[in-house]
Amino acid sequence: MGLGKTIQAIGIAYFYKEEWPLLIVVPSSLRYPWTEEIEKWIPELGPEEITVIQNKADVGRISTSKVTILGYGLLTTDAKTLIDTLNNQNFRVVIVDESHYMKSRTAARSKILLPLVQKARRAILLTGTPALGRPEELFMQIEALFPQKFGTWTDYSKRYCNAHVRYFGRRPLWDCRGASNLNELHQLLSDIMIRRLKSEVLTQLPPKIRQRIPFDLPAAAAKELNTSFEEWERLMRALNSDATETVMGLITRMFKQTAIAKAGAVKDYIKMMLQNESLKFLVFGHHLSMLQACTEAVIESKTRYVRIDGSVPSLERIHLVNQFQKDPDTRVAILSIQAAGQGLTFTAATHVVFAELYWDPGHIKQAEDRVHRIGQCNSVNIHYLVANGTLDTLMWGMLNRKAQVTGSTLNGRKEQLQAEEGDKEKWDFLQFAEAWTPNESSEELKNEVLFTHFEKEKQHDIRSFFLPKLKKRQLVTSCDESRVFQEKSTGEASVPRKITASDNVEYESGGIEPDAKRLKSIAVQDCSSPLEEKAFQPRQTKAPLMEGAPEARSQSA
Repeated sequence: MGLGKTIQAIGIAYFYKEEWPLLIVVPSSLRYPWTEEIEKWIPELGPEEITVIQNKADVGRISTSKVTILGYGLLTTDAKTLIDTLNNQNFRVVIVDESHYMKSRTAARSKILLPLVQKARRAILLTGTPALGRPEELFMQIEALFPQKFGTWTDYSKRYCNAHVRYFGRRPLWDCRGASNLNELHQLLSDIMIRRLKSEVLTQLPPKIRQRIPFDLPAAAAKELNTSFEEWERLMRALNSDATETVMGLITRMFKQTAIAKAGAVKDYIKMMLQNESLKFLVFGHHLSMLQACTEAVIESKTRYVRIDGSVPSLERIHLVNQFQKDPDTRVAILSIQAAGQGLTFTAATHVVFAELYWDPGHIKQAEDRVHRIGQCNSVNIHYLVANGTLDTLMWGMLNRKAQVTGSTLNGRKEQLQAEEGDKEKWDFLQFAEAWTPNESSEELKNEVLFTHFEKEKQHDIRSFFLPKLKKRQLVTSCDESRVFQEKSTGEASVPRKITASDNVEYESGGIEPDAKRLKSIAVQDCSSPLEEKAFQPRQTKAPLMEGAPEARSQSA
């Protein structure tokens, strides 16, 4: 995480360039950063030799490209044309970035990627968090590089996941969410995985200082959440197989209610931090409601900011990161943990605020390291806002238990999210924050400001179902949002500067967009000719999982 995995992988792939074509699979948001790195370090490649897959129209270029860059999001069961083309291309060198995306044995992307990696002669898996929370998440990555090295899934799960049959009511379940024999697993992993820690590689990196800020919620904000907690306790006491979906749905609801209940306090905390005019900081959230509240806080403070969530296109994310890094007046970045928690660099910031927690320590640490990485010259202060009596309390304990498991497995020692508790008297003002509800401000700004993003279809706020569908709007810059808010408050009108589709040309001409993407107008070669049949050669070398290693080892299959 910020230790140079990308350049090492490019170097290894280039060493085997005679065996190309090269396939690079990355999170969708990192397709263009990877393209820029390829163009930077291998300038001999022409733009027509690099294909970034965005849609069906790009699939035809795979057969004529030396390098194909593909996002995980396109690896779905209904993308038959793409999958067939990938399999027919016979990639001999494969890089899988953020390989923990393969953690699920049942996910379509894991099933599609597995044969592609296994068939390649050279394969490199890159991740700073091979397991986000449990040993079961390692199996598919191991299987991709070294099939059957740890036996079958049943063998592996019994030995290292404490797998056993348990009953949920009367229904038997195969539970492999545990952990066992972790010291043994750690020793075995050292043969196939290069693990490097910042303490070993970046000895000059300033320290990371975590602080947990506990606070009590105002009674009005906690009322709805308390009702859900009582319902949850009642269900857990009378647990049976019929209640499974009810319990899971209730936990999801409590997660969202916690965000709404905390939002007022989070707004006050952000405004308090903005009083220090020298600070640049990140704010991480998960739910739309929390991102909305954070956005309102900076607008009300008349502060320039950027916001990256799942609705922001990959190319625009690069522009927003550059703005935050280079513009001293852009002081806040409001970020989705999932959409912006990996692959981006925000070393201009010195503070990170977690407005919400997440389900596993891997995502949390990835998000922290957007700031704590190569190029950081200052100490990094990380603030976790933990609301007492909410799901936060349970999640904090769960995060530390999972951190112990992953630490023992990957690093050979138990670890925790070491966070000193903040001075309670200093943060007592948070309990007097006004209760906040999404409807109050979304009605005020929904027509002018982008507050309508949902990261995944299943995360849609149910209230949006009852709202009329809005027409597609133009993207508004952070400065314009401040102007819009001022107009609403004062009634004075101005002409805001909006970013429209035509403005993308300006970004392209300004060098924001990689060359491979820029040359859409150039005619490509005829892709209809059949592929030259290549004799299948036995897989010879697999590079181990890499996590910022200064050197790379190879293992014979």
